[in-house]
Amino acid sequence: MKVYFIGAGPGAADLITLRGMRLIQKCPLVLYAGSLVAEEILGHVDKNATVLDSSKMVLDDIIELVKEANQNNQDVARVHSGDPSLYGAVAEQIRHLEDLNIDYEVVPGVSAYAAASARIGKELTLPDISQSIILTRTSRDSSPMPNNEDLKTFAESGATLAIHLSAKNAGHIQRELIPYYGEDCPVVVAYRVTWPDELIIHTNLKELKRAILKAKITRTALILVGRVLASESFSDSHLYHPDHKHIFRPFGDSEFNKED
Repeated sequence: MKVYFIGAGPGAADLITLRGMRLIQKCPLVLYAGSLVAEEILGHVDKNATVLDSSKMVLDDIIELVKEANQNNQDVARVHSGDPSLYGAVAEQIRHLEDLNIDYEVVPGVSAYAAASARIGKELTLPDISQSIILTRTSRDSSPMPNNEDLKTFAESGATLAIHLSAKNAGHIQRELIPYYGEDCPVVVAYRVTWPDELIIHTNLKELKRAILKAKITRTALILVGRVLASESFSDSHLYHPDHKHIFRPFGDSEFNKED
């Protein structure tokens, strides 16, 4: 018996991995986050499987179901949105499974920041502009941010920011970031990215709160901040430069450009 923590992706049913889908198809018990996982993903579940929405459950409820499945030697598909490594509340479930000596496996999924980047057709790391992405959130009704993990500290780097779970904190984001990024810094708000009701808002730090209030967004939104979102003035990557040598192109100049 094994519990599979499956990243279902950001929303669209066809963005789940083949591995994740195959596991959902074969597991006798499927526990999914109903508020965040598309119902279409459950369309291929075995007709004899038990499918339960975990959005109204607490941790103890989930663990009890897993313990029962373990007694019946039944695999469990524990389906989360996005990728389990980010804000998935997976770690506490795994801690219980380890205490119970129940085997588990984590299956990665497409994260919201990757989906948002794809939808707007922008690379989040550009030469000369930003070579780092900071995935973070702000604190309001959720757990407090530990250590020195605050927007001001991250802003000092100038890196591209992917701010999760913070649609209600737009004013705070503005106050913390404008001194470092400037009022005109490009911002993209990706609401329910890849879902049918997806909304992509292009704005800047000065107008961020106003744009979110106008769209009446209160949750399920990712906020991307950084010059990479609008810059066209950046150097080409060295990866495809004719003088760049690597193990697959050791002689620098492209063989495709040479005459016979």
